[in-house]
Amino acid sequence: MKLGMSGVLAHSYKSSAQQARVVTEAWGEENLYCPGCDSEHLTPSAPNREAIDYTCPRCQELFQLKSRSTALAAKILDAAYDSMQRAIVRGQTPNLFALHYDRFQWEVLNLMVVPRFAYSLSAIEKRKPLASTAQRANWVGCNILVGNIPPDARISVVRDGVVTDARLVRERYARLRPLENIKHDARGWTLDVLNVVRALNKVEFTLQDVYAFAAQLEKLHPGNRHVLDKIRQQLQVLRDLGFVEFLGSGRYRCV
Repeated sequence: MKLGMSGVLAHSYKSSAQQARVVTEAWGEENLYCPGCDSEHLTPSAPNREAIDYTCPRCQELFQLKSRSTALAAKILDAAYDSMQRAIVRGQTPNLFALHYDRFQWEVLNLMVVPRFAYSLSAIEKRKPLASTAQRANWVGCNILVGNIPPDARISVVRDGVVTDARLVRERYARLRPLENIKHDARGWTLDVLNVVRALNKVEFTLQDVYAFAAQLEKLHPGNRHVLDKIRQQLQVLRDLGFVEFLGSGRYRCV
C-alpha cells in the first residue's frame, strides 16, 4: 500500500471538497484491498451510487470511503438517518473505510475499516433537520458514533503513517465475521456489551464490573426492562464467540 496520493488530480477543480473527493477516491482505487477475502484491489462503483464507493470483484463486499484532512473524530458524518437505520436493520450497511490524510502533502496518515456487521443502532446519531431554506430542506442526516463501535471493529489499516500487515487486518476482520449470523437487534446488544467490556480496560473482570454500566445500556436499549439478564446472556454470547473466557463465580477473562 502506497501512502502518497496523486495531488495533481486536484488541479482541475476549484472546490476543496471536489479536490479531496477526486484525489482520495483515486488513491482508494489504486491501494485499497478487501479485508474480507484475498482480493488485492477494489472496483470503483458507478458515479453517483449513494453510499457505495467500491465493490470487491471477488466476494462482492461493498465499501464506503469517508475522508477528512483533520484527525478522525468521535463522529463521522454519514447519509440520511432513516436510510442508515433501515440498512442496519436489514443487514445492508457497507463496510466503512475512514481515512485521515494530510491535505498539503497529500499523504495518508490513518486509515481504519469498520466491518458492515459491526454496526448497531446505538452507533448512529440523528442530526438536526436542515433548515427550510436549504437546498434539501428538512433533510435529516446522521453521524456514526465511533465510540459506540467496539475497538475490535475499528480495524487499523494505517496508523500514524505506518501500514498494518494485510494478513493481520484480514485476521481481525475474520474474527468478527460470526457477528454476521446474529440478527440485528441481538447483535446490537452483543456489540454494546463488548464495547463495555473493552471500556473496562482489564484482562480479568467481574459480572459486577459490567453491571456498573447497566444504566448506560438501558439508555441505549430503552425498550428492554431486563438489562441485567441481558448482560449475562450477552457475556455468554461473547464467550461462545471467543471474545471472553468464563472463569467461574462471576469472573471473566478477555481473550
